[in-house]
Amino acid sequence: MAGRLKGKTAIVTGGGSGFGAGIAAAFAEEGAQVMVADINSDGAEAIAQKINGIAHQVDVADPVSVQAMAAAAEANFGAVDILVNNAGVTHVSGPLEDVSEDEFDHVMAVNNKAIFLAAKTFIPAMKAAKKGAILNVASTAGVSPRPNLSWYNASKGWAITATKAMAVELAPFGVRVNAINPVAGETPLLASFMGEDTPEMRAKFLSTIPLGRFSQPEDMGHAAVFLCSDEASMITGVALEVDGGRCI
Repeated sequence: MAGRLKGKTAIVTGGGSGFGAGIAAAFAEEGAQVMVADINSDGAEAIAQKINGIAHQVDVADPVSVQAMAAAAEANFGAVDILVNNAGVTHVSGPLEDVSEDEFDHVMAVNNKAIFLAAKTFIPAMKAAKKGAILNVASTAGVSPRPNLSWYNASKGWAITATKAMAVELAPFGVRVNAINPVAGETPLLASFMGEDTPEMRAKFLSTIPLGRFSQPEDMGHAAVFLCSDEASMITGVALEVDGGRCI
């Protein structure tokens, strides 16, 4: 059913590549006005041009940068109906004790603190409007952790719990909060997840996914459109596994 997001405005962080680009494209196809926000300004601009959206450079872990993103959205859209917290990073696959403190801090800042900063920035207006949809991109790693990605796993478990806690608190204000849990996909993070991108490592990863393929940006786009549309008006606090059966 085309036009499911017609008249809606949306921000997609990390929208310049990977799953975020897939979500931004799907939103635009369904009629939304989309701000493609990314720390990589060239990537954001390229995707924004493809979908007739707006590009904005942002560091999602920096409160000043997030406030600037909100101001740009207000100037272009007025109100923001949909916020997708998609920007994410990982540490390189390896023993948990070998991950440096700087790597740990970076993962927690981008995967967790960014959700906190976005909430502080955008939720007051959504509460006042008595409407809004927030989508956090978590991971199957937060449900069924893989070895050697311990702190990334933990960050995504945090994101799932935060989603449920936000959903309960914001439900009386008409604001819905959901998450999607992708399995490893064809994104810039894939090599870091696997440790090395070789045919053997790909085969090993794929053997754990019953449907036999990696998640694609389009898969995330389809799921995100549904959860952020009015079709899902009775759905909040869900962490939807879009994982080809990985978590069964």
